[in-house]
Amino acid sequence: MQRWKGYGGLAGLFAVCLAAGLWGFTATGGALPWARRSAQALQRGVQEGGGPLVDLGRGVVVAGPIRNGGLMLEFLGVVGLLSVLGIGLYVYVDRYRGPDDPERAAR
Repeated sequence: MQRWKGYGGLAGLFAVCLAAGLWGFTATGGALPWARRSAQALQRGVQEGGGPLVDLGRGVVVAGPIRNGGLMLEFLGVVGLLSVLGIGLYVYVDRYRGPDDPERAAR
């Protein structure tokens, strides 16, 4: 019978969380403000036309809040850190494979 108490408690917790989420969604106006803003942005983008993300004359397009907020140095730092981490993991996995790895034995 303990199992049913656990299931009942979990179902009750789920119902409370669902009710709180629905209340918060309706109290803040739901998705309507975001949908209106998104539709306006899409329509404006279609009217103004698009362009390539990478243009050798302009460089890589960075999101407006990052560029306008003066966060380019931080953005480039994060990109550099993730790049170094990715290359480091690649080198680590390539160098330190186990001795019983079939790819390593073939070398």
